[in-house]
Amino acid sequence: MKRLPNTEENIQKPCKSVSSEPNNLLGNIEKIVELSENSELSKEFFEKASVYIDFVKAVLQLSDMATVFFAIFVDNSDSRYIYIKDLSKHFKCRNVRIMQYGENLNELEKRRLVRCCRSDNMPGYRIPKEVMLALTEGKNIEPRQYSNITQDEFFEFMNELFEEKKENEILFNDLKNELFSLLDANPQLEIAKKININNNNNNLLYINNILLLYFCHLFVNDDDDIIGFHDFEPIFDRNYLTHIKHSFREKYNELIIENWIENCKSDGFSDANYFKLTDKAKSELLGEDMLKKRAQRLNNKFIVHSGIKSKDLFFDVDERRQIDKLTELLQPENFSSIQKRLSENGMRNGFACLFYGAPGTGKTETVYQLARQTGRNILPVNVSEIKSMWVGETEKNIKKLFDDYRINVSQSDIAPILLFNEADAVLGTRLETLRSVDKMENAMQNIILQEMENLNGIMIATTNLTNNLDNAFERRFIYKIEFSKPSLYAKKQIWKNMLSNLSDSEAEGLALQYDFSGGQIENIVRKSAVEHILTGTLPSIETLHSFCMSERLNNDEKRNKIGFY
Repeated sequence: MKRLPNTEENIQKPCKSVSSEPNNLLGNIEKIVELSENSELSKEFFEKASVYIDFVKAVLQLSDMATVFFAIFVDNSDSRYIYIKDLSKHFKCRNVRIMQYGENLNELEKRRLVRCCRSDNMPGYRIPKEVMLALTEGKNIEPRQYSNITQDEFFEFMNELFEEKKENEILFNDLKNELFSLLDANPQLEIAKKININNNNNNLLYINNILLLYFCHLFVNDDDDIIGFHDFEPIFDRNYLTHIKHSFREKYNELIIENWIENCKSDGFSDANYFKLTDKAKSELLGEDMLKKRAQRLNNKFIVHSGIKSKDLFFDVDERRQIDKLTELLQPENFSSIQKRLSENGMRNGFACLFYGAPGTGKTETVYQLARQTGRNILPVNVSEIKSMWVGETEKNIKKLFDDYRINVSQSDIAPILLFNEADAVLGTRLETLRSVDKMENAMQNIILQEMENLNGIMIATTNLTNNLDNAFERRFIYKIEFSKPSLYAKKQIWKNMLSNLSDSEAEGLALQYDFSGGQIENIVRKSAVEHILTGTLPSIETLHSFCMSERLNNDEKRNKIGFY
């Protein structure tokens, strides 16, 4: 808590008149904070501060004591939460004195001027961001408009309410009342027409209604269409959780019977622990506009083929032959006919490809050029973002990834490429161990294997692995292309292509002397470009050699091959 020396100079007497301009609100709040410090909430304090309290309470329509508390909360808005002990320390009085003003604290909470976290039975208060923004910008803090709102605004309100419940800033009963008031105030919305709020006294009915709203919220606001039981825990009290889990697993819950919620599928079978909105629910509760917006957000995760720049790649004869063959196969007209023929013969029609080899040999760039040449977008996978420390989250993230990919495949004329770049972390040998971390790794790999089995598109994984690829993954990659360091001829072509000012003999000399990958040569070319910018002249061949010598440091590791073709 901030403290000023309790000197005579710092005890400012109220002026006779206070500006009524909105941007003076913070000035009046500051005066309340100054005069209230160490005041013990005495009669003398209220007399000295009356003109400032009257101004603020007139603007915000609050009681005297609620106004004083609000001023202290604003002054400490940089704290996560302000507790009763912080207030008593500021006023220099006992906690029990502050506790007598619980009604005034509730007044602030009901007006949504503060939010209250009740974790561990210790109420903590904070000023919401929108309130602080209005104060700092000198705007009036107006009551929020809940009626006749748009569907987007409705889901914004829902997001706020559910997030507050997760933070224990709202009680479950208050969450229920606010959600149902929101529905009642907006009968024009499709979701309000479908969800029955007339029987709030029926426990099972309103629990299911809140549950359905929660599924809609997660789908719209979090792009989450795979909901596990652990997702319910921050929202529902323990006695409700038991009923929800049992009724979902045994499929007697009304939301399942009425086809609003369904099991997620895993390898063709229902997953007893994960659920999602049905197509009926998405259509009738959310509408086409909302679904289009979500699809657009999903599309934004893709690398669009038309934005990929053309780049010359140099390979040895065998690598070039394999890459050209794959490029021809992935041309839309060829790919469609091959998929059809495979399906007619009862075979898997998805294509999983593995690009493996030393770093800098062009694996990732080849995927990009394949996508550009075949008109396919790329959904890149960040393995580090998928893996989670929380039990069940990694598996859920993997399922969501493949679900998002499936949705895009079904909505696209040309199937995109699912790219697992630097996939070493997911392709390694599965472990036989009892450690929970290893079990989670195995569970993640098993899901990927199942998804590869049911793949109806194109998946490409790139890896620097040399000797620990799991056999189950190896079998599921229909095309496996090794990217070796370029031959002498290829290296010479790369040098000439990237540095056109080199003579044939200079390019050949660099290729002979340095066993570099294409990526390493590109590093040297970038250094040359920087040198050119700084000096205004092209670097000499001697300078290029010095760049090569520094690039060669720490790059002498020998790597074994995976051993299959």
